Amino acid sequence: MKRRSFLQAATAIAPAAAALAFGAPRAFAQSGSFPSKSVRIVVPVSAGGSADKLARVLAQRLGDTWKQTVVVENLPGASSSIGTSQVVRAPADGYTLLLGGDQLAVSPAIGTTLPYNASTDLKGITKAVVNPQLLVVRPGLGVKNFGEYVALLKQRSQPITLALPGGNGSLQHLAVEMLNAKLGVKTNNIPYPGGGPATLDVLGGHIDAMLITLAAATENVRAGKLVALAVTTQERSKALPDVPTLQELGVKDYVVESWQGLLVPSKTPPAVIEQIHRDTVAVLRDPSISRQLEDLGFNIAASTPGEVDATITRDIDTYRRAAQAAQIKAS
Repeated sequence: MKRRSFLQAATAIAPAAAALAFGAPRAFAQSGSFPSKSVRIVVPVSAGGSADKLARVLAQRLGDTWKQTVVVENLPGASSSIGTSQVVRAPADGYTLLLGGDQLAVSPAIGTTLPYNASTDLKGITKAVVNPQLLVVRPGLGVKNFGEYVALLKQRSQPITLALPGGNGSLQHLAVEMLNAKLGVKTNNIPYPGGGPATLDVLGGHIDAMLITLAAATENVRAGKLVALAVTTQERSKALPDVPTLQELGVKDYVVESWQGLLVPSKTPPAVIEQIHRDTVAVLRDPSISRQLEDLGFNIAASTPGEVDATITRDIDTYRRAAQAAQIKAS
């Protein structure tokens, strides 16, 4: 499809449609030749995890579309706030993107002191994917299924070690404590700055178990390097169809689903947001890309910008109530 300029698009779209796209009537600004230089995608966790994998797929294909270099920069630490702060402080011109997700809602929900407000300082581009969380153990633990895992936790005098790829105060932390409360067990939770280093320690036998985004563990599960016990979503994953859901296994009223997508500083021009959104969604809907991501364990979302903003607002309230019930507070 030939691209029209945003000015042309503005004259062709009714004001009501523009209001639906951006929440209020406004004219599209001319985006010029965006992008006219390299673009940076900041990933606020370590390399090797699901966010990093997604960012690199998007960077390559968006670079092809834009005929510009798209650089992935990993800035982990402080429950993703270090990398997120870099994006919030960056010029609002579309050249610095955040590969963000559920942590944008979890951190404020548990009372973390942050140098930004995700609801007002960032604007969504698209919720690119949604992901199950996957409970895995190292093969040497001797656990083959979820029932054996629960039995082991209940019979041991010392709790097993369990990696939290997102660190303390992450979605995994919240999900693990909620699960432990339902099972009546305890785990020794070890925080990590991302899925990459957490996985290395489980593979090395230094950590017993891990709750991690499914897409970050799919390859190791298929290779027999990790034992998958359960997924946290309502339905099984197409990428690992033999792994049951926790609800199937008798854990009632327990569903945890994470998401990842692109965001920009809130003052980024609407026309630039729309162009990045349109081009990113085109990448996600490309059959070769969607198959690649789904095979890893991602479910394609390709949402509107407004859905990202609404998700953050809704999830802050949901996770705040869950954190209070599990007695999780920012340290």
